[in-house]
Amino acid sequence: MVRLYNLHPFGSQRVVPCKQEPAQFCCGRDVLFVASAAASCGVEVFAVRREGRCEPLGSFATLGSVLRMAHSRAGQAGAGGLCERGARSCCPAGASPLRRALLLQWAHVEVASELWSRVFSFNSIKDEDLAAHSLQLELDEFVICQKPVELLGEESKLCKIPITLESTELSTEDKKHFQVQYLLFRHFTPDQSPFGFCEETKLHSVQFLPVYQTGSSMTANEETEKRELLSLFCFFSLPHVGYLYSVGKLVELISTYQYSERSEQAVLTPQFLHVITSESLQCYTVRCSAAAARDEDPYIDTTVKACPPVTLDVCTLRMQLFIGPRAICHYKNHIVLLTKADTEDITERRKPSRRMLSRKADNNRSRTISELEPGWNLYIINTVSTIQLYREMVDYSRTYENVRTESCIHLLSEAHLLVRAAIMDPSFFKSDDKEELLRAFRESCAFLGDCYSRFDTRDYHLALPYYRMSGLSVAEVLERIASESDEIQTYERGLIFYLTHSLNEELNEELSKELADKVLRIFYLADPMQLPHIICSPCMKNVCPLTAVKYLCKVEDIMPSVVLTLTKAFMALKMGDLTMYEREMNSHKETMLACGFIGQPKLLRECNEGIVIPTEFAVHLKVMQPGLLVAATVALHENSKIELEEADMFFKMLCNNGEDMVPQLLVDFWEALLVACSQEEVLQELLLRVTYQYVWRISKKQLPETKPLKTTEDLINSCDHFGSIFPWVTFIMSMESPLDKDCPEDISKLQSILCGQSIDITAALPILEPLAEAGNVGLTVRVLCSTRLGKHEESIDQLLRQCPAAAVLYAQHELKDDSRAVLWNKLLPELCERTRLIRSDCPVLISSLKEILSVVAMELELWDFLSLLPEDGTAAFFLPHLLHCSQRKQLM
Repeated sequence: MVRLYNLHPFGSQRVVPCKQEPAQFCCGRDVLFVASAAASCGVEVFAVRREGRCEPLGSFATLGSVLRMAHSRAGQAGAGGLCERGARSCCPAGASPLRRALLLQWAHVEVASELWSRVFSFNSIKDEDLAAHSLQLELDEFVICQKPVELLGEESKLCKIPITLESTELSTEDKKHFQVQYLLFRHFTPDQSPFGFCEETKLHSVQFLPVYQTGSSMTANEETEKRELLSLFCFFSLPHVGYLYSVGKLVELISTYQYSERSEQAVLTPQFLHVITSESLQCYTVRCSAAAARDEDPYIDTTVKACPPVTLDVCTLRMQLFIGPRAICHYKNHIVLLTKADTEDITERRKPSRRMLSRKADNNRSRTISELEPGWNLYIINTVSTIQLYREMVDYSRTYENVRTESCIHLLSEAHLLVRAAIMDPSFFKSDDKEELLRAFRESCAFLGDCYSRFDTRDYHLALPYYRMSGLSVAEVLERIASESDEIQTYERGLIFYLTHSLNEELNEELSKELADKVLRIFYLADPMQLPHIICSPCMKNVCPLTAVKYLCKVEDIMPSVVLTLTKAFMALKMGDLTMYEREMNSHKETMLACGFIGQPKLLRECNEGIVIPTEFAVHLKVMQPGLLVAATVALHENSKIELEEADMFFKMLCNNGEDMVPQLLVDFWEALLVACSQEEVLQELLLRVTYQYVWRISKKQLPETKPLKTTEDLINSCDHFGSIFPWVTFIMSMESPLDKDCPEDISKLQSILCGQSIDITAALPILEPLAEAGNVGLTVRVLCSTRLGKHEESIDQLLRQCPAAAVLYAQHELKDDSRAVLWNKLLPELCERTRLIRSDCPVLISSLKEILSVVAMELELWDFLSLLPEDGTAAFFLPHLLHCSQRKQLM
């Protein structure tokens, strides 16, 4: 744990002018209620002004000594709650407004026992405050457990402790809106505790901290009327250790606090945990804002945004010395602290000198020490502004910058969470510090980005989201990181990761020539194989081509590649060096160049300055192999440099085809684009286009004018939209017919599309209509369409009419799960009937019937199977299958 003793979260300190020694106190709506100790039975009320100044508003008596006091929003008129011995309700209708603002109720059971703790929540439709109701706990006096137990969420019901909801007797209360929900059960045992004594495992603080969401903001809100609970946190503390749980959708422990000395009480705030010990007030960091940020946005940890982890180690910001801290509460930016010195401390502090003892000794003998010095004080301590503490934390982090990397990141993460928590506060939107806090938030993101980009750390990838959240441009980041005078500078993975992602995206930012050349040097030193991709970035338009070629040549000598060669070629084109351009382009075969374009399609942008297909590029493409032409056009389309219709016109122009005839190169382009396509609307359009072309050529018996670039097998292996052709389809096609001999590649591609799961069959039906009577091809198309539409019985009828031998094969492949019953309810009776009518003249039907009987006998019970057999059937024919079904049942 990093300890930050030099930071100062505590600001001004004022004394509350109480007339009597306080016993209980609470804050709410800028009012401080102080209940007197002992038998005084009174409450003093103070208005809390700026910087913690307290002005007395009045006082009133209670019917008994106050045991507990808490502020509540319940009932609108209720401002606070007092637990008073012997009084269940002390709010008469005619009482003064001040007195009516207090809700007095009786509570005789503490929430914490010595050995175990329980935490519960209330679900309310009206979303009342958590303090609106109290719990009546039916406790055993003592619990002995053999080992510590932690039960989270629904499992906490296993504690078997009965809980009843106790009414506050408010007139606005509606009990049906409330229910008890078990969240957490945990108990400790002395024999298992590291402290070893029952007193040291005594629970002294339990607190809920709700975080609300209002609109698009996350708030720990007390003022907004319409509130939606975003996160809920529970904190409880023993003398030497505290536990912070998130009890939202999941109940989980997010932080454990080990105190340096024995604690007396603790209070949780959205930004800090304040703990008092016998000698000090301590301040710890908390992880509530990190957890709430993830509750609001489960995808916060991406390349766009980030937040320090919930599991980050907690820090001690400050230990402020006080004499005898006894009780503490928190409200807004105020900490209310009651201190009371022990008698021996007062005696030591007020021990008179010898000279004073000689004076009026007799007159003072009867006066007690407490009369001379009461020994107590009630303080209001203001915490410093978030901005001031943030600046201190940033300054402190610099001491670790060059010696302890993780500590520097840790401290900057603490500063970031501090500002994030302030932005979540409801007062943020009306705060005078709003703009300054937003600037601090962006600045903290920039500092964290610097750390993850400069340091060799495991989480180097976080440089990217933090820099993006900072709002810095790529140029501004480079100016923060890269020093032109440092020629031997090494660049860490975080910077390379940030630059690689940023420069490969569509950013409307052009780096200056100096910064672009700096980027070239960074990647040449750190990741030279990325140079071609970096040079293609829109941000690098101003890069010096000569400098780029120089670096590329150095890299090529060590690690040559096709993409690198293409990059050199287009840098040559940019310089106007056509000789070098042709030399580089001719140094590889066309097929390799096609792979290079696919590997880095942005290279084509160097040839696309405002014209869809530049003249030089088009001329070069005409002499290339068709594969490179298709691959290059696919790359242009995928990078939004050419529309689908423009590509179609381009291929027709190059192939000198009219509007009525689609060139094979265009079909090759559509097929290649299907392999790369990820947009659903474009995908369906492409599938319908290629389907129409296959159907047109099959029905017209029109072979393509050139050999297709990809076979059916190629498309099946490279694209999910083309499915493997089903066995029953292959079986039907093996029974050759004159109509099936033409366009075999188009037929198999069409069947492959229909065997896949991508095409919209309903939209494709009109296109497939010309093949309705096209022999076996037409049969497979009709059955495939019926099957995709869930019409299995119709499919079986078509097969039984035209190809009975394929019916059983179809059934075994297609009839599964809910459609399996079609086997015995449809196919088996149909085969029996057709065989009976035709008798022995059709061996195909008899063979199919035997096969389906074997399948059904394996799946049905004996009596069900027997009931399906025809009464006028030949016993000798069915007997072997009945016997097989019976034997299978006996074996089972």
